[in-house]
Amino acid sequence: MAKDSTGMKYLLLVGDGMADYPLPELGEKTPLEVAYTPNMDRIAACRIGRVKTIPDGMEPGSDVANLTLLGYNPALYLTGRAPFEAAGMGVKLKPDEVAFRMNLVTLNRKSDQEILMKSHSSGDISTEEASEIVKSLKEEMRIPGTKLCQGIAYRHLLIWDKGPLKAETIPPHDVLDQNMASYLDPAKEENPITELIRRSWPLLDDHPVNKKRRARGLQEANSIWLWGQGKAPDLPLFIDKFGIRGGVISAVDLLKGIGIYAGLTPVYVEGATGYLDTNYSGKAEEALKCLKRFDFVFVHVEAPDEAGHNGNIKEKIQAIEAFDEKVVGAILDGMSEFEDCRVMIASDHYTPICKRTHTDEPAPFAWAGKKELELRPAGPQFTEACSNKSDLFFKQGHDLMSTFLKP
Repeated sequence: MAKDSTGMKYLLLVGDGMADYPLPELGEKTPLEVAYTPNMDRIAACRIGRVKTIPDGMEPGSDVANLTLLGYNPALYLTGRAPFEAAGMGVKLKPDEVAFRMNLVTLNRKSDQEILMKSHSSGDISTEEASEIVKSLKEEMRIPGTKLCQGIAYRHLLIWDKGPLKAETIPPHDVLDQNMASYLDPAKEENPITELIRRSWPLLDDHPVNKKRRARGLQEANSIWLWGQGKAPDLPLFIDKFGIRGGVISAVDLLKGIGIYAGLTPVYVEGATGYLDTNYSGKAEEALKCLKRFDFVFVHVEAPDEAGHNGNIKEKIQAIEAFDEKVVGAILDGMSEFEDCRVMIASDHYTPICKRTHTDEPAPFAWAGKKELELRPAGPQFTEACSNKSDLFFKQGHDLMSTFLKP
């Protein structure tokens, strides 16, 4: 049975990929250590620890990590990333349909033997530009049994009836600046995925959007990239697991989709982009409104992760500081209108600048209750080093949520 909506309120605030390694450029400090984060530090002063969001043997993806943070064991419930993306886009999969994430990427095709993955996001292509490209692909790249679904920015979908569920695929953000010629070798006829990727090249090379980007010195969306495939998962509802209803706020279809499968209500925020320019304040405002309807809100901000993938130290620090001020700080201020609240902040995984991809070490989290915060405690800061020194560690990461929600 659901709890009374006038009782305790809970917020989970995730700065995607905030955690990092010490960098020589920052005097052997991490972006979290350099960034000005008084609001996250205030929470960490009450309670900080580490959570193993990536179970042994699983890829350190945001799907795995955020399922874990929400209290679901990904080893039991994850069927693939793309089905969650589909749900976030309002696409309901039929039993035999396989969803594939379709990135628009930039490949530097120097020769048949050297094809470099230059950008997993086509240089952060806009949704407006991507929509023109996906529209063209729908018209010109007709494949029996498949359909293309437009998403946001570089993130799109290919739905394939009875598609190759076991085909080899590679997350593009894991292979930045790497040579993909061997994977894309046309002689490997056993992989239909790479054949579809190559089919997109002549359609995109001289696309009007790419001509304009080329003239502006921007990276081109000159290839599709299929990965993260899976069928529809069977996820228990959040209310059945924890007895409370909630909402999810994210610009990323993956996170919205996870929330939808868990029975959380997606909340739209105008200007939420998933990039550095996202509407941080709008997310905080909507989260506080959502708490008046529900008892739990999951707020996700993608910007630190994108900066990590791009290897941009300045933008990662900027994203962390914006998250702290405009999301965490605004929510701490807004908690005054509720009788009691508990707020948790977390980095779902590490996205180290030096690696430009996700890694699987336990990630930092912190939480505090409203009454604890009112005491203005002094203590650890929200940094990787402080979390590593803490005795609070969730080896079974999916147990964190149930502990957080305990009365």
